[in-house]
Amino acid sequence: MDRALHYGTVTEAIESLREEGYLLDFNIESDHIVYNSGRFGIDDFEIKKVYRYEGDSDPADEAAVYAIESSSGMKGILVTGYGIYSDTLSERILKKLSRPQYPPHETNDKPSSN
Repeated sequence: MDRALHYGTVTEAIESLREEGYLLDFNIESDHIVYNSGRFGIDDFEIKKVYRYEGDSDPADEAAVYAIESSSGMKGILVTGYGIYSDTLSERILKKLSRPQYPPHETNDKPSSN
């Protein structure tokens, strides 16, 4: 797998993902990813890319940017701060967000076969 560029800021990551077609703004509600006119259940979306950012001295500065695609092809971005949602999220969604379908900061390109 080829390494993807790790952006210097959350804003840079979001801008680049928007250019790649991740246009919806997603939020989390219990077991669902929600947006302005709908929602996706835990099995109805995939995490395509993850960019994690750590604060230099303040844990409140830590964040993760997720590029998400629904099973119907809708693409959007979810930005979370570490720890701030943990009380309101289900165990299933926490597991999915903490263990994406492929390693953080990598593209979803398939490795070349030898």
